[in-house]
Amino acid sequence: MAGRGSRLRPHTLTVPKPLVPVAGKPIVQRIVEDIAKAIDEKIDEIAFIIGDFGPEAEKLLLGVAETLGTKGVICHQDEPLGTGHAILCAKESLKGPCIVAFADCLFRSESKLDTSTEGAIWVKKVEDPSAFGVVQLGEEGYITNFIEKPDTYISDLAIIGIYYFKDGEYLRNELQYLIDNDIKIKGEYQITNALDNMRLKGMKFFPKEIDEWLDCGNKDAVVHSNQRVLENNKGTNLVSSKATIENTTIIEPCMIADGAHIKDSVIGPHVSVGFNTKVISSVIKNSVIQNDSHIENVVVKDSMIGNKVEYKLQMKEISIGDYSKL
Repeated sequence: MAGRGSRLRPHTLTVPKPLVPVAGKPIVQRIVEDIAKAIDEKIDEIAFIIGDFGPEAEKLLLGVAETLGTKGVICHQDEPLGTGHAILCAKESLKGPCIVAFADCLFRSESKLDTSTEGAIWVKKVEDPSAFGVVQLGEEGYITNFIEKPDTYISDLAIIGIYYFKDGEYLRNELQYLIDNDIKIKGEYQITNALDNMRLKGMKFFPKEIDEWLDCGNKDAVVHSNQRVLENNKGTNLVSSKATIENTTIIEPCMIADGAHIKDSVIGPHVSVGFNTKVISSVIKNSVIQNDSHIENVVVKDSMIGNKVEYKLQMKEISIGDYSKL
């Protein structure tokens, strides 16, 4: 997750995209929690491959590993040389069974991963496969081909960016082979080249189809993902007992964090309000409001508001970054 998150600006100018919250938790925390639910084995270590996020962000990432009772490791990719190069930046962690995940999307799956297989690739059926990398399946159910953004219909099983390898060292060696032999696609080392080499050498990858795939690449996608995560947790009390709520109607599902103060407002459905944020005399629907902000006398819908924002007396769809004032 070493990218700049440029599609999610201005929210990623001060906070790395993986730490942007969805329904009260950072995107990356939800990803690792979902992966943990999909396997029966204990996770020994989580390696976070990042750019120059700064010490505060690194501390938060290590805290995500702690929430799962495991060790966290920070690895750095100093220049954008592709997905294969990024994964190899964590080569010390590529040993034994491992899962590789990109921090762009959330997923929901009711089925467990079969860790007895050599490898697995998370996939989801999509209506328009031309915008994605897809896989073809053979008669025995394993993957026979990887195709990047096919011009003609090949398959509707899109690769969502999560992979399981029973032998992490094998993956590490194949990625190192790309670097040593300067094998690139459009100037970058890609994991798909390593996957194809492993497949051609006889490794069998099986698809793990998921129930729901949620993109978090831009403002609208984050707002939609927030809505779906809240819906999937409907019936769970996500309103903190440490929030102050006065003369306010909460239309579930909503997430209200510790220290939030909401007065004379209508909140929901599908709203997340962050830590220590104040909402006064406002109507807010289907939106994400982050931490330490002050929202007053506004009507907001389908919007995303960052940290430490003051926003008053406006009525429109918005995307406001951190430390802004309107």
